[in-house]
Order: sequence, then structure tokens, then C-alpha cells
Amino acid sequence: TFIGVALLATIGPALGFFNVPSEWEKAIAGAIIGSVLVGPREAGFGALAGGLTGAAIGASTDVQAQAQANQQKAQDDVDRYTPLVQKDVISKQQFDTAVQALAAAKASVVEAEANVLGAQNAVSNARQRLAQSEAQSQQSVKNAPGQIHVEQSRAAAAAAAVKQAEARVEQAQLNLSYTRIVAPIAGVVNKKNVAVGANLSTGQDLMTVIPLTDLWVTANFKETQLAHMCSGQPVTLKVDAYGGRKFSGKITQIGGATGSMLSLFPPENATGNYVKVVQRVPVRVDFTNLQQEDGDYVLRPGLSVTPEVEIKEACSAPSK
Repeated sequence: TFIGVALLATIGPALGFFNVPSEWEKAIAGAIIGSVLVGPREAGFGALAGGLTGAAIGASTDVQAQAQANQQKAQDDVDRYTPLVQKDVISKQQFDTAVQALAAAKASVVEAEANVLGAQNAVSNARQRLAQSEAQSQQSVKNAPGQIHVEQSRAAAAAAAVKQAEARVEQAQLNLSYTRIVAPIAGVVNKKNVAVGANLSTGQDLMTVIPLTDLWVTANFKETQLAHMCSGQPVTLKVDAYGGRKFSGKITQIGGATGSMLSLFPPENATGNYVKVVQRVPVRVDFTNLQQEDGDYVLRPGLSVTPEVEIKEACSAPSK
């Protein structure tokens, strides 16, 4: 309110010089801007703007009336001086001064009328701006809940898009992992059935991998040698390929049938020409310290091994 009073006090005297339409319009616009920025005080600022516009029109009208009065006085002076100058009662200079004063007064009247019209236009523009600002403010208040809902919907849509993008990235990483086939065990490739550039299908055999860390020995002992053997007994293994290099192991399991019974064509002893033959039973021997004894990975499946089992007089029960 103090700002509006100061503007009115500053603009009021300036109206007397007929040069303030644009400045007055700026003042009204400033009052309107203030009313828009301070929402709850719109009514107060509207009243202030109305008071300012009324004062502006009243001041312009007073100036116009003063100019018209001055014009009338100048016209009366010219009318009185005209017969006097014809009779040489007054000097020609005095008459010319009166004529010039009349012309200046007429110009002042024209300018005052223009200022009044300009002030009225400024008032009209200011009122239109005030009405527009109030309408925009009310519309913003009405649209605020809807805008909040729209922004929340956009945020939810953005979060869903992020989830979809993450799912696509995970699927792409999974598809990329399918391009690399990893063997389930470490070892040496013994037989390869695939070439570079070949297309693969599910379940296709690519190569044979011989493991070098998960090895055991199948010892075919005679059935007459199994009387004092049982699981857990220590075994010394001599590998023929490396000059009898020794490895330590233990008996893990004794086979459930002889080698001949497990062959492709088991023998039929129901005929009369039966000849008794000593059978051999497969015995599994696992290495007990393969990581240290075979650090150079020299053992290969299929090598010939000579096992020596440390037996006891009798085995009461299989040990683990």
C-alpha cells in the first residue's frame, strides 16, 4: 500500500506537465503484478488499483479544465486587444504576445485532452490485466490438484520404464551368457566334435573332456585275494608309465559282481564241459593325496597301475 501511495504522489505532479501516460501505465501494471504475486490480498490490491486509476483520471481532467480556462482567458485577451491595437492604444508587441499565448493555450488544451484519453486507455488496460491475472490465479488454484496428479502419473510411468529397462538389461546379459559354453569340469580335451563357425543345437556333443583332478583306480583283484580286503584299507599304487612312481590311496568300494558277469556276453555254465576259472572282481581305489603327489598332472585315465593293499588278518566291518 505504501508503494502505491508513493507512486501516486510521484505521478500526480507529473500530470501537470502532460508527459506521463507511459509512466502511469507502468505504475498500474506494477500494482497489478503485486496483486497477482500476493494471492490472499488480491481484493486489497484491486481496491488500490481502482483508487489509483480514479485519481489518475481525476488529475488529468483537472489539468484539462485548467488548460481550457487558460485558453478562454487568452481568447478574451486577444478579443480585447484587437480593437485597441487597431486604434494604436496598445503596441503591436503586446498584441502579438496575447496571440502567442492563445496559441499556446490551445496547444495545451489539445495536449491535455490527449493525456486524458491516454490515461483512460491506461486505466482500461490495467483493469484488463488485473482481470486476466485474477482469472489466471483462480485457474491455477483449480488446476493444481490435477497437475499434481499428472506429475504423479508421469513419475509412476518413469519408474515403470526404469523397471522395464532393467529387465531388458538382465535379459541381454542372460542372452550374452548363452554365447559362452563352459565345461562342467577342468581337464584335457580328448576328442573334439565341433569346428569354428559351426551352428550348435541343444544337447549336441561338442568334445570329450578328461578330468585330471577327479581320478580313481579300478583294480581287478582275483576272487581269492578278497578274503582280507575291505573298504578303507590303504593302498600303494605304482604307475608303470612313470617307472613305478608311487601314489597313495585307499579302498573305497568292492564291486558287486565279477568282470565276466558284467561283460557284454556273460558265460553260461549250464553245459557239461564247464571249466572252473578264477574270476576277478573290480575294486575301486581312490587317491588320498592326489593334489600334492600329482601336482604336475601326469596321470591319465587308462594307464596301467600295480596296486598293493595292506591287508589285515580279518575285516570285521567296512571302515569309512
